[in-house]
Amino acid sequence: MAQALVDKIKDRTATIAIIGLGYVGLPLAAEMAKAGFRVYGIDIDGDRVDTINGGRSYIDDVSDADLAGLVARGALVATEDPGVVKDVDAVVICVPTPLTRAKQPDLSYVMTAVTQLVPHLHRGQLIILESTTYPGTTQEVVKPILERSGLVAGRDFHLAFSPERLDPGNRNRGIRTVPKIVGGLTSGCTETACLLYQQVTPRVVSVSSATVAEMVKVYENVFRNVNIALVNELTLLCDRMGLDVWEIIDAAATKPYGFMPFYPGPGVGGHCIPVDPYYLAAKAREYDFHVRFIELAAAVNDSMPYYVLSRTTQALGSRGKTLAGARTLLIGVAYKKDISDARESPALKIMELLEKRGAVVSYHDPYVPEITLPNPGAKLQSVPLTDEALAGADCVIIATDHSAIDYQLVADQAPLIVDTRNVLRDRGNSHVVRL
Repeated sequence: MAQALVDKIKDRTATIAIIGLGYVGLPLAAEMAKAGFRVYGIDIDGDRVDTINGGRSYIDDVSDADLAGLVARGALVATEDPGVVKDVDAVVICVPTPLTRAKQPDLSYVMTAVTQLVPHLHRGQLIILESTTYPGTTQEVVKPILERSGLVAGRDFHLAFSPERLDPGNRNRGIRTVPKIVGGLTSGCTETACLLYQQVTPRVVSVSSATVAEMVKVYENVFRNVNIALVNELTLLCDRMGLDVWEIIDAAATKPYGFMPFYPGPGVGGHCIPVDPYYLAAKAREYDFHVRFIELAAAVNDSMPYYVLSRTTQALGSRGKTLAGARTLLIGVAYKKDISDARESPALKIMELLEKRGAVVSYHDPYVPEITLPNPGAKLQSVPLTDEALAGADCVIIATDHSAIDYQLVADQAPLIVDTRNVLRDRGNSHVVRL
């Protein structure tokens, strides 16, 4: 059975199911379909399913033209029915792994997806988890659930973990250009999973186990979180000392070795960087180990929206105004520039804090037409960036530095600006407050 699957992967007659059609799942489904595999995309969101089957994309990294072509020739079919996995050769799970309000790992989406596989699991299948999670999830959570089927992982079916490494909005860092990490339950599981990914990416790196692969992913993102926290804490010190942190970073970046520039901001966002430290910390506690350095970095980054709130309050106060009743306009709510992804965006936390303190909040984002604040759940729609909207705001907060924004217009019309991304650095306006 193992050889049969290998042969089908090599000649690309294998059928693939991708569970979860979000920022990870849909690009992967499209690449697998482009490679010649027949792909079923499974999602619980009926609107997503209908949109895909209509040849329209809701993900920045997948074009309508590419998706429509794949759907038209039957290479990619979306469905809400998990039962289709009974007829597929490989299943890749790409569902969310968020945090609870108490910042504890929430594996409910993974557990639901895996549980739905159990009645349809068959011998010779390949199951891969891509969802970012803590080390040990594949072995300790996914494997026992799948084995309720009566089949044994590593003997009757293949099981592996391969972390997603997507950089949303970066067309130079897609699935076909970023090396893929793969770790399986057994060496056979690893080899089979590697073979599948070799059909869509030029370099696949195998590691000794699924748990190692899970730790690789968490380490990559904790590395970024820690370095961002370092520069954010330096920003707080430079503010107190009256120094320009941006000048300091630029000067340090001239060193040709031993230094990598990271830049301050209103916090960290996206699915991985603000989440992974808490997943790792939760797992570490099972071993009576506290990752104090990592937890401290996460706390520093989590505090940045509060710092932005403080700077905004001070800026308004310097003009004889209070935050209560102030009209605040945020520019950009996506977690980084030039994408529509607002998951875990620090801008949402800033807006939540502003509203709690009585400010009147609005936002403009050319990529995000509507958002729902995490607490109290209010829905807001993007407003046009007009002269009137800018001039009518008591304070404009630049939270995301989208390239499409007319920053000269912002500088000319807004009476007061808190610039968290340093986009107005060269304009030297006295009404601009920078981190």
